[in-house]
Amino acid sequence: MPRPLEGLLVVSLEQAVAAPFCSSRLADAGARVIKVERPEGDFARGYDHVAKGQSSYFVWLNRGKESLVADLKNEADRALLHRILARADVFIQNLAPGAAARAGFGSEALRARYPRLITVDISGYGEEGPYATMKAYDLLVQAESGLAMVTGHPAGPGRVGVSVCDIACGMAAYSAVLEALLARGQSGKGTGIKVSLFDGMADWMNVPLLFYEGTGKTPPRMGLAHPSICPYGAFACADGTLILISIQNEREWAAFCRDFLEEPDLPSRPGFETNAIRVENRPLVDAHIAEAFARLSAEEAAARLRRANTAFGFVNDCAGLARHPALRRVTVETPAGPVSLAAPPAQFTDGPRPLGAVPELGAHSAAIRAEFAA
Repeated sequence: MPRPLEGLLVVSLEQAVAAPFCSSRLADAGARVIKVERPEGDFARGYDHVAKGQSSYFVWLNRGKESLVADLKNEADRALLHRILARADVFIQNLAPGAAARAGFGSEALRARYPRLITVDISGYGEEGPYATMKAYDLLVQAESGLAMVTGHPAGPGRVGVSVCDIACGMAAYSAVLEALLARGQSGKGTGIKVSLFDGMADWMNVPLLFYEGTGKTPPRMGLAHPSICPYGAFACADGTLILISIQNEREWAAFCRDFLEEPDLPSRPGFETNAIRVENRPLVDAHIAEAFARLSAEEAAARLRRANTAFGFVNDCAGLARHPALRRVTVETPAGPVSLAAPPAQFTDGPRPLGAVPELGAHSAAIRAEFAA
């Protein structure tokens, strides 16, 4: 079954996470992606060695690509890249601000030379303003965007445990490329796209931002609780298992009291009547519920929660994720052998799409150089 982007050529001068995330999704959809790597390779190849001796980040984000080693300081290699770009549909780069332009691959100049080309510039904080030259890694942007201050335990700010700023940026770039391809189908002309890690996370931070501008306060860090809903939090069972529950309205609260707590009169007691009152009395409410959970095993608690039709989930660690019944997996080939990954989230009615192999550094250099020889 043909994939929707087959026949498209993407050139990605990329490293780390954000740009490789974008280009990996284009590759999944059938595009040919030529990943241009410096002679020492994308530094993400060395982030760790846990995926059969290879980097987990690199294996996750570089399936289905061709690896071309090129040195932008070398005139012959720059000429090679221009020959490739003359046939390309999309050019992606996330080098340091200004580095691509200094090497002769500035986006405006490329689009002037190749009018159908779509260019994507990924940066940390954009290309203008006092932060334009700042180095921007995921955790730094988590801090700068305010994300870390609304994440974690009340005792202090925390890091989101995955590279969420990189991923948000890569997702935004991917969707923008798809829009640009549709627009080019109508106009015949490419367009330029600029996406920053900061902008991607600032968009995700709109609710805390609006909360602050409406109240003058930053939303408090609640750990596994909710600042405006109670009960909404994690409670320990007798065997230590943590179960997170969410009560969204008074009907659900009444059912929870009746069928889980087995206290149908609780909603009429002082401190328990409405959500607003429960939020004001959160320590009282949470302590009362915690006592009930502490008397039950995880299985007994889950059975009662289902009986009450209460929304709940187990607070899993990575071992819990690995054996989760909802986890779908795919296998990708790598230079060290097959690696099992969590599957891409979108499922299509025409069936699963095959994912290409993860390339060894420079695995396709000779073939690409021959194909695009002068």
